[in-house]
Amino acid sequence: MSVWPQLRESRVVRAGRAQGAVLRCGLMDTMLADLSVSVVFFFEQALDEDRLAAGLAIALERVPVFAGRLRTVGDVLEVVCDDSGVPLDGYEVDGTLVEAMGRVTAAGAQLVDPVDAPAARLGGVPLLTVRVTRPSGGGTVLGCSWHHAIGDLQSFALLMRAWSAAVEGEELPEAELVEDQDVLLDKVLPEEDCGRPGFRLPEAAEAALLAREVALGPRANRTVQMYLGDAELARMREEFEATAGRRLSSGDVFCAHLVSVLRELDGDAETRMVTVPVNVRRSLGLPASLVGNLLSDIHLPYAPQDGPAALAAGLREALEGFADDHLNMRANLGFLEAIGRSRLRDCVPLGFDPERRRFSFSNWSRFGLYELRFQGQRPVFFSPAANYPLPWVSWTVEGFHGTGLLSTVVLPARVVARLRGAEGRALLHRFRDPADVLPALASAVSKVL
Repeated sequence: MSVWPQLRESRVVRAGRAQGAVLRCGLMDTMLADLSVSVVFFFEQALDEDRLAAGLAIALERVPVFAGRLRTVGDVLEVVCDDSGVPLDGYEVDGTLVEAMGRVTAAGAQLVDPVDAPAARLGGVPLLTVRVTRPSGGGTVLGCSWHHAIGDLQSFALLMRAWSAAVEGEELPEAELVEDQDVLLDKVLPEEDCGRPGFRLPEAAEAALLAREVALGPRANRTVQMYLGDAELARMREEFEATAGRRLSSGDVFCAHLVSVLRELDGDAETRMVTVPVNVRRSLGLPASLVGNLLSDIHLPYAPQDGPAALAAGLREALEGFADDHLNMRANLGFLEAIGRSRLRDCVPLGFDPERRRFSFSNWSRFGLYELRFQGQRPVFFSPAANYPLPWVSWTVEGFHGTGLLSTVVLPARVVARLRGAEGRALLHRFRDPADVLPALASAVSKVL
C-alpha cells in the first residue's frame, strides 16, 4: 500500500454497564499474560462503523472481560470487568483490499493495533483493540488484537459471534465467566493425568539463549503464508490414510505434510518434537461457552524417515486418546505449587524450544470465523497478523472464502528462501493438480504460496 494510513475517527466502545466481576486468572491465563494475539478480517464491501460500534457494545455486555482491565495483586493476576472499554479507530489508506491482504503479516502493515500485553498486567491498558481500515480501492479491513490472558481463540470467537449477532439483530450466544479457573479445573480434572507439565523452568544459560532468540527474532526470521486448496488436501488425505491404514482428518494430514516439507527443505534428518495445542473443553466436559484459556497440548516426535503419514496417524491417535495420555493440567498445577506462583514468569512453554527446532502447530480452523456476518457480509479472508517472530511457530486457518487451509509460519530466513523457490513450491504443492480450480484471491495475493 502506497501511503501511511490516515486516522479518520477514534472512539472508545463500552457496554454502558459495568458488571464489576473480578476474575482470578488461572495458571494457563497467567502463563500467556505477556502475549497478545492479533488477527485481521477482510470484507469486500464497506462496513458502517457506527453499526459496528453499536454491535460491539452489545457484545461487550455479554462477554465483559474484553472491555475490562487487568490488575496484579501480589502474585495473582486478575481481570476486573469494569467496562473501561475498547478503543475502535477508523483509518483510510491508499490502495486495494488485495494489497492489504498481501501485507497482513508484515511488521509494519498497520492493519491492527497490538495490545501491549506486558504493560496491561499493571492495569490501565485495553485488553482488546479494534482498527477499521478503508482502502481507497474499496472494502473493509477489520483488525483485532486481544490480551491472551483473558482468553484463547475460542473465547475470541465467542466474542466475534456475539458481535456478529448483535449487528445482524440475532440472538447472542451464551458466554460463561469463571471466577477462579484453577478452582474450576481442580473440580473437573482427573486425579492423575500424564504427569508431564506443559512448561519448564529453564536454567540461567538457556533463559539467556531464549531471550536472545526473542530479541533477534524480527531480523533472523521471516513469516510466510501457504494455501492448500480443498482438492489437494483431499488427495493428500487419501494417500496418507492408505499408507497409515486408518481414518485421518484434514488437520492431521496438513500438519504432517507441513512438518515434512519444512524438515526436508531445512536438510534436517534428526528426530524433532512437534507440539499441538488442544482445546480441552470437550475433553473435560466443559461448555464451549466458557471464557478463558482452556488449553493443553500434545507433544509428538517426528522422524523424517518414518514419513508424514506416520506423524498424521500419531497425531490422530493422540487426539483420540488425549484425556488419558496427554492431558497435563493437573501436572501443571502441581508444578506451580512446587515452584511457587512468583516464579511463573520465569517459565516457558515446552513448545518454545527454537534451539531444538520444535515445531508448534496451532489449528485455528473450524471455529466458524468465516461464518461471521456484519451487515450481511462474510469475510473473504481471515489471517493472523504479525504476532510472535519466533521460529518454528505456525497458525492454520481456513483459506480464502473459507476454503482449503492457510498456514502462517515463522521460519528462519534461509528456510523461507528455499520454500519460496521452485523446489519448495513443488514439495509444498505435490498434491495439487494443474486443473484444480482455486479461488481468484489465491492467485491475486501473490505473497501467499
